[in-house]
Amino acid sequence: MPNENSSLPTPILITGAGGFVGRNLVATLHAMGCRDLMLFEKDDTVETLADYCRRAAFVVHLAGINRPKDPSEFYSGNAGLTDTMLHLLEESGNRAPVLVTSSIQAALDNDYGKSKKQAEDAIFAHGKNTGAPVYVFRMEGVFGKWCRPNYNSVVATFCHNIARDLPIEVRDPAYELPLVYIDDVIACILNALQQGKAQRDEEGYCRIHPVHRVTLGRLAELIRSFAEARKGSLAVPYLAEGSFEKKLYSTYLSYLPTDQFAYDLNMHCDDRGSFTEVLRTPERGQVSVNISKPGIVKGNHWHHTKNEKFLVVRGEGIIRFRRPDSQEIIEYRVSGSKLQVVDIPCGYTHNIENVGSEEMVTLMWANECFDPDHPDTFYLPV
Repeated sequence: MPNENSSLPTPILITGAGGFVGRNLVATLHAMGCRDLMLFEKDDTVETLADYCRRAAFVVHLAGINRPKDPSEFYSGNAGLTDTMLHLLEESGNRAPVLVTSSIQAALDNDYGKSKKQAEDAIFAHGKNTGAPVYVFRMEGVFGKWCRPNYNSVVATFCHNIARDLPIEVRDPAYELPLVYIDDVIACILNALQQGKAQRDEEGYCRIHPVHRVTLGRLAELIRSFAEARKGSLAVPYLAEGSFEKKLYSTYLSYLPTDQFAYDLNMHCDDRGSFTEVLRTPERGQVSVNISKPGIVKGNHWHHTKNEKFLVVRGEGIIRFRRPDSQEIIEYRVSGSKLQVVDIPCGYTHNIENVGSEEMVTLMWANECFDPDHPDTFYLPV
C-alpha cells in the first residue's frame, strides 16, 4: 500500500518490530497512514536483511537481547546484529539515517551493558565513516501497553500480577526507578523520523523526555490502588496531563484480563429507585447515577459549599430551587430528549421530581466526594 504520510521517509526498516517498542511504533505508523515498512525479526534471514538495508530510506534498529540463556548471546544479539546491519548498509552504499534504541545500562560494567555500548560505538562510527545521520537513544526503563510481564519490566510484572490478584515481590521499597513512557518514546522516534530532530546530551546521546522517577514501594502502592478502585473504592487517580499517575493508570488497564473489563457497582435501591456512585477523584469530586420512579421526588436539602451538576439522560423531570430565606421557587424542566446540564449552586435547597411515565435516569456530579462525617447536607423542603 502507498504511504499516505508524505512527511515520513520511506521505506522504513524496523528491526525487532515484534517487540515492545516495535509493536507500538508499527501501530502508530500504520495509524498515520504509513504502510511502506520493512519489518525484520529474529527468524528472518541475512539475505532478507540485506535486501531491506539496500532499499531503506530510514533504519530504526530496535532488535536486541535482554535475557539470554548464555551471556554470549548479548554480544551476538546486540553488538553482532548491529555490526551485520551496518556492514550491509555500507556495502550497498546506503547512507540512510540510522536510529538505535539503547539503554542507560550501557554505562555499566555487565555483559548486557557492554554489548549495548559496543552497539552504540558501532553506530557512531558508522555515522562518522559514511556521513549518515545517526540517533543513539539511551533510554531508561520503558513502560506502557504491550510490554511482556515477568520478563524484564517490573511495571509490566506488577500490573499483570496485581490485575490477577497474584503476589508481587518488593525487595527494596526505597529503591528508585527511572522510567520513560512508551508514548513519549514513540514521539521522540517520530521526531527523528519526520524532522531529523532529537534532544541530545553533551555526549551526543539522544534522550527521552520526561523521565519519571518512582520508588518500588510507591509503584506497588499506586498499582494496588488502581485495583482497589475496581473492587469498591471507585477512586480515579490524579490524571493531570503528562503525570506519571496518568500514564501508569493507562498502563495498568491494558493488563486487565479480557474477561474482567467489567466490574459491579454498589446500587443503593429502595422503593423510590436507586442511587449508585460510579467514580471518585481526589480533587474533582464524584460521579453518580440516580434512577427515580414516576412521581418520585428526591432531594429537599441544601449545602454550604458542595455544588453539583445534574444531567437527565432518560425521562422527564423538574428540578426546583429555593433559597432558605425566600419563598420564591425556581423551576427547570429537564428531559432525556434534550440533554442539558443544570448547575446546583450551594445555598439553595433543591429537589428533582420525575414527572414522566417511565424511570428517570440522572447523571450527577458533585465537586467533592461524600464524607459521612462532614456531609454538608441539610434537610429543608423546597
